[in-house]
Amino acid sequence: MEQDELKRQEDKCIQENPPACTAGCPIHLDARKLMLDIQKQDLKSALATMQKKQPFPGIIGRICDHPCENVCKRKDVGTTIAISDLERYCVQNQTTTVKKMKVPPKSQTVAVVGSGLRGLTVAYDLAKKGYKVSLFEKADRLGGNLWNYSEHQLPPEVIVEELSVLNRLDIQIKLNTAITQQDLAKLQEEFNVVYLGLADQSNDVVELLGEHSSVDLVTCATQTPGLFRGSLVGNESPIKSVADGRKAAVSIDRYLLGVSLTGSRESEEPYETKLYVKTKGIAPLPVVPMNDESAGYTTEEALQEAGRCLNCQCLECVKGCVFMQEYGSYPKSYVRQIYNNDAIVMGLRQGNKMINSCSLCGQCAAICPQGLDLGETCKATRESMVSKGKMPPSAFDFALRDMAFNNSEEFALTRHQPGYNSSKYVFFPGCQLSASSPEQVEKVYAYLMEKLDGGVGLMLRCCGAPADWAGDQELFQNSLKVLVAEWESLGKPKLIVACSTCHSMFREKFPELVSLWELMADLDLPVQDPNVSGGKVAVQDACTTRHEPVIQDAVRHILARLGYEIEELPYSKEETKCCGFGGLTSFANPELAKKIVEDRISESATDYVAYCAMCRDNFAAKGKRTFHLLDLIFGTNLEEAAIRPRVGFSYRHENRAKLRRKLLHSLWKEAPQEKEGAFRTINLLLNEKVLEVMEDRRILIEDIQQVIELAERTGQKFVNPDTGHNLAHFRPFKVTFWVEYQSQEQGFVVLNVYSHRMEILEDGHE
Repeated sequence: MEQDELKRQEDKCIQENPPACTAGCPIHLDARKLMLDIQKQDLKSALATMQKKQPFPGIIGRICDHPCENVCKRKDVGTTIAISDLERYCVQNQTTTVKKMKVPPKSQTVAVVGSGLRGLTVAYDLAKKGYKVSLFEKADRLGGNLWNYSEHQLPPEVIVEELSVLNRLDIQIKLNTAITQQDLAKLQEEFNVVYLGLADQSNDVVELLGEHSSVDLVTCATQTPGLFRGSLVGNESPIKSVADGRKAAVSIDRYLLGVSLTGSRESEEPYETKLYVKTKGIAPLPVVPMNDESAGYTTEEALQEAGRCLNCQCLECVKGCVFMQEYGSYPKSYVRQIYNNDAIVMGLRQGNKMINSCSLCGQCAAICPQGLDLGETCKATRESMVSKGKMPPSAFDFALRDMAFNNSEEFALTRHQPGYNSSKYVFFPGCQLSASSPEQVEKVYAYLMEKLDGGVGLMLRCCGAPADWAGDQELFQNSLKVLVAEWESLGKPKLIVACSTCHSMFREKFPELVSLWELMADLDLPVQDPNVSGGKVAVQDACTTRHEPVIQDAVRHILARLGYEIEELPYSKEETKCCGFGGLTSFANPELAKKIVEDRISESATDYVAYCAMCRDNFAAKGKRTFHLLDLIFGTNLEEAAIRPRVGFSYRHENRAKLRRKLLHSLWKEAPQEKEGAFRTINLLLNEKVLEVMEDRRILIEDIQQVIELAERTGQKFVNPDTGHNLAHFRPFKVTFWVEYQSQEQGFVVLNVYSHRMEILEDGHE
């Protein structure tokens, strides 16, 4: 991924955009954090949050006119949060303490005329940056209009205490000093910059500036170099006055530094945030009333009111994705991690497992308001790293071996319908349905041959998805070429696919492509057993049909015709969740895949129905009653179908091979070739514990047979003299298999199995 693409992808993620209250605040106070501080009863942190943006929190917290509340998202579900009242609660219950600040001094000098909120803010901000600031006020005290507030709302002692910070910043304060036009000229000679904060005394400004007084220059100098002033537009908003002074301070600082006064200042004004906050489903709540409005919120009341805050965040994609929840962050962070992992030239790539654990299902893009597809980034990175030899093959090695088996003579088959020399259609059931329910493949093929005219051919093989998901584009394209050649050998018939993944792989390659479910929705369904009645089922949409509403609707149409009531899961159709198989997650991160399944099956107590064989099997493996759609269409024993266990990896191979042999024999009257290899005659005695280990470690029966056959033929094995157990290994490709076994009359008892990627060297090497 190039830097510009990285930036483009990062910018799509809106999670780091501020909430509406912060964006709408003239000084961008982090009200969301303030609410969290109050909820935690950490008033020290709350005051620090205010102090970070407010120069005088004890003052502003009591008189702020809260424009932030006008945009608070809580108003969509109840009433807005009483942010201003909660600020007041914080400053009334926590003393502001500001230590004398040690700031590296600068040589430039600044004169500030007027000590209203504008002038006070300019003086405060510039002094904090180290400038030598002098503050001129014509009255005998600082504060300007601050003294007009009632003592109850803003006690005089609070004004005095809050403004004492100016002394701690070594600001030179000159009271009883009115500035005339003649004085202004002298100030301009004496100081590098003069700021006029006299918006509430516009006559004085006109007198001082003359013809330049009408120029609105809040963020840049007047036509007189070194002379700045606040807005001439008077307003009653304290917080906007602070914002005006802060913008002027930024301009003065830039002016003195000799940099652009206007560049990169788009977010200074209140603006509309891009942060998306979903309020659907949130209970509306009214504002928490005060028992005594004159005294303000009590602690209990403040906690309740702050507790109404929605803690505005997007995270919509994270809420629906167990993968993102597992790694504890959100897309913008992940995109950066993925980029950094791919960019490493030397050293450990800590992000490999995370990149390989994504299901590539596209749910995040469907949910994200900006359409950010993290799976797209993960897949592109897998491809990049594989092409450069940076991605270790271990994560997906088994899946690619499985794909090789499915495209071998053990399973692959291409035939016209028996008795036909051409095919108008060809049925492509896919490798997973053939492994999970080979009998259903037989039934569907017989059904299609009965219902469709013109000949229905058959193709058994893998669509190549494992290679595509693993990032091995060379392998994927080579596999696809062979598949296309096989299809062309049948005369380019219309392709009927039962597997949604196959459909997604073929969508752009084959001009005439139809899902089995689309087809069956328009055909007469098999005659149903009158003793089998419909019920309620929750539909698990395959993630590879995310953008296939026609297929989703066809499935529901079939269920309705069968008499079933449909329950929609929380995430369905376009936003459906993956079952943990997509993207080869279950191979790269089995523990995460289990969590993905557990999350999905916990969403409803209703029986599930899936039209993806892997969805059905993965859910059933965790004890969830789940039908495959074909179980309901051809339903015989539905109770048995609902609890049918998942077929193990070894038996998936066997089911595919048996299906091929059976179809060749029964339909085309061909005698399939016998399997080669002496290891196949090895009889294994396997208990449930060993079978479970084999499943978890992706070790097949034929792997164990090869180990034992080699050991018994060559004598290359270790024998435990105490138990008589044998230990042997074999490395047929990139994986070394170890088997602990014992010979018996009926065969070989397998005691334990494991595998690794290390190569055992028999000879010594220097």
